[in-house]
Amino acid sequence: HVGRGLYYGSYLYKETWNIGVILFLLTMMTAFVGYVLPWGQMSFWGATVITNLLSAVPYMGDALVQWIWGGFSVDNATLTRFFAFHFLLPFTIIAMTLLHALFLHETGSNNPIGLNSDSDKIPFHPYFSYKDLLGFIIMLTALTALALFSPNLLGDPENFTPANPLMTPPHIKPEWYFLFAYAILRSIPNKLGGVLALLFSILILMLV
Repeated sequence: HVGRGLYYGSYLYKETWNIGVILFLLTMMTAFVGYVLPWGQMSFWGATVITNLLSAVPYMGDALVQWIWGGFSVDNATLTRFFAFHFLLPFTIIAMTLLHALFLHETGSNNPIGLNSDSDKIPFHPYFSYKDLLGFIIMLTALTALALFSPNLLGDPENFTPANPLMTPPHIKPEWYFLFAYAILRSIPNKLGGVLALLFSILILMLV
């Protein structure tokens, strides 16, 4: 969706575009806190590594990390907080999505094919609404089938081991959708530099 927006010049509508970037960040946050909830080895150590990145914030980093942990290490209080975040963030995403659609309705979508005559246009309903509904039903069916019949298909085998603070897994790696962030953090030896590079790799979308 972001790639299509870049290709067709949707970034020219600043409000719609910037809300979309914020939605992307919120979705990443929801995915991360949800990944911690199974409380396996990869969940526990992934939470430990990522939350420790906040210690790179000057002056207040350590206090910020302990505030998120709810103690002096990742523990039950952290899990409870992440569960609350995972529950609340989707409501924020829904609100931002409605705002995103509102701005899109105000400005109109981009017009890459240059059709300006009303005679060349077709109504949104039923032509596009049915197409979108069909896509939504197919996606929902696929996700439901995956959740019911193969819930562990995409899980990391290491995460089936219960969380153990005394035993670090040999390779702590994120899920595939966070591999770009993992590559950025691994390629920069300085912690603060890695965190800034990771943030700017997404926030740079607001500058296009």
